[in-house]
Amino acid sequence: MDRLTATLAVLDYAAVAVFGATGALAAARRKHDIVTFGFFAAITGVGGGTLRDLLIGAPVFWVGKPGYVIVCLGAAAAVWIVGPRRFRGHTLTWLDAIGMAAYAVVGALKATSLGVPPFSAVVMGVLTATFGGVIRDVLAHEPSVLLQRELYVTPALVGAATFVILGLVGTPTTPAGIAGFVAALSLRSGAILWKWSLPGFGGPLDDDG
Repeated sequence: MDRLTATLAVLDYAAVAVFGATGALAAARRKHDIVTFGFFAAITGVGGGTLRDLLIGAPVFWVGKPGYVIVCLGAAAAVWIVGPRRFRGHTLTWLDAIGMAAYAVVGALKATSLGVPPFSAVVMGVLTATFGGVIRDVLAHEPSVLLQRELYVTPALVGAATFVILGLVGTPTTPAGIAGFVAALSLRSGAILWKWSLPGFGGPLDDDG
């Protein structure tokens, strides 16, 4: 296994586990049963990567490697056993931030490793990082992360772009991946702690009345 493949595998499993835990915590908020815990964890953990693989024409990563889904189910079981009350109120938000930052790099890394052009690789990083959380929020009837004013897609974009740009200038995969992860997580952390957001649309609205 070369360094690129090993790095991709480690980041992928870590991101899947973290996102799976956020899915299970969302199920816990709604007091669902253990089966729904597992479903929420799995769909959140592999949803973004599934969309990425379908778009770039790659084999869907978890179909041939069921260990990814097993990791999600393990995360769900851990949340069920430990109990959501052991987690602080913002645990879901912070776990989601960590998963988002990791998946931004994972998505871009897999896309570039398969020869996807740099711009499209950045887009794949963003989709990988955000789509699972969107599905989770829809299923849990929670306000979508995409509709919040706090920065969410932007950190994923910055993280994926940082990784891809550093790769283009010859930075080794591991340092580039760490830089992309730190960039995404730092920006998202600022949004969580200090409510960072981009300016909203300030132009006039059409008035048909």
